[in-house]
Amino acid sequence: MLKSDLIDRVAIRTNLTKSQTKLVVNSFINTITESLSEGTDIEIRGFGSFRIRERNARIGMNPKSGQRISIPAKKVPYFRAGKGLKLIVDKNTNEKNMENKNQMFNLQDLIQMVWD
Repeated sequence: MLKSDLIDRVAIRTNLTKSQTKLVVNSFINTITESLSEGTDIEIRGFGSFRIRERNARIGMNPKSGQRISIPAKKVPYFRAGKGLKLIVDKNTNEKNMENKNQMFNLQDLIQMVWD
């Protein structure tokens, strides 16, 4: 789903105009971005939490030249899904799997399912 699709769906559900919804969605994203850049964690119960994780400095390798390079430490945003979101996603996944239960699979499909 693209940001424009999200704006369309929220506009339909809230009976706001698309321009009003775009402002709300952009404000939400900007607030999360600003909070994370300030080092503040965000927790939305039932949905998930946004946090900053620190990556240690390490030595990497340039795949093209094989030369060793130093990769500096950095901070990266991290999202962890909440229990409610996990349950909904898992429920939808299980329902789709039940729909496919009567479907015929070839050997390659079965091998793929076992190894995933």
